[in-house]
Amino acid sequence: MQRLGIDVGGSGIKGATVDLETGELVTERLRVDTPAGFEHDAVVATIAEIATELGHGGALGVGFPAVVHHGIVESPPTAHEFEGWVGTDLAAAIADAVGAPAAVLNDADAAGLAELAFGAARGRQGVVVVLTFGTGVGSALFVDGTLVPNTELGKLYLAGQPSVAENQVADRVRGEEDLGWGAWGERLGEYLDHLDRLFTPDLVVVGGGVSKKWDRYREAVDIRAEVVPAQLRNAAGIVGAAAAAAQL
Repeated sequence: MQRLGIDVGGSGIKGATVDLETGELVTERLRVDTPAGFEHDAVVATIAEIATELGHGGALGVGFPAVVHHGIVESPPTAHEFEGWVGTDLAAAIADAVGAPAAVLNDADAAGLAELAFGAARGRQGVVVVLTFGTGVGSALFVDGTLVPNTELGKLYLAGQPSVAENQVADRVRGEEDLGWGAWGERLGEYLDHLDRLFTPDLVVVGGGVSKKWDRYREAVDIRAEVVPAQLRNAAGIVGAAAAAAQL
């Protein structure tokens, strides 16, 4: 089975057709710059443009950087000030634009689905947490392979900190504060220890661009749960969105 997956990000919107038997991309990954202002009509038009360019006429899946409940956007998109998204039935808008059914889900949930099906968490039961570190911190929580959607664990507060956890441990913050990998790893360890105490996970998967540098900070992470780097990296959002489309 093949499905189109699209990953909506702050700087780019990326898509490819995915073989859902293997998790591999069967077309080149197509990237289009995210429209300035991140306004609804322009983003939907860009998604439709990608679908047309890739020549995919069936159901598609879209990972979107916000809380998404039954296809409806329930929170402002991460790192964007445009408020017009809240309450938008994005799944219906995309389906109208491309002429095919659309599954829309939180982008970190999409990445988590990919890691569970084809990546670092493949075949794992129990409680699994997949985290994505980028502009913010996204999360996907699974219990015996079932997704608990829209967990937004980057919005937790850590003891003694004035703002949410993603403002201490996002990859964006590491760059802005010019943190070395060891110093950032210590922050990550504190955050993961907090999650460990809350959820007692069997496995934590660390995703986003930082997964490529795992060996640089792994020794700073010392918690009860097993912690591993993500495997699918930049393809995870696309693959997970395509997997969601297959469930329509």
